[in-house]
Amino acid sequence: MATIKIKQIGSPIRRPESQCKILIGLGLNKMHKVVERQDTPEVRGAVAKIPHLVQVVD
Repeated sequence: MATIKIKQIGSPIRRPESQCKILIGLGLNKMHKVVERQDTPEVRGAVAKIPHLVQVVD
């Protein structure tokens, strides 16, 4: 199955709690951390909700 790399580019400080929980759900907790997740609609939807905090890395 295909995977995507997601990099955290924004801080969750002073963000709504729901956005912080999405970051934690993706496995991100520090700036510039990169995680690899399976490319599923659920992961794509989570990334779409916080485009100002994460970036999809090639």
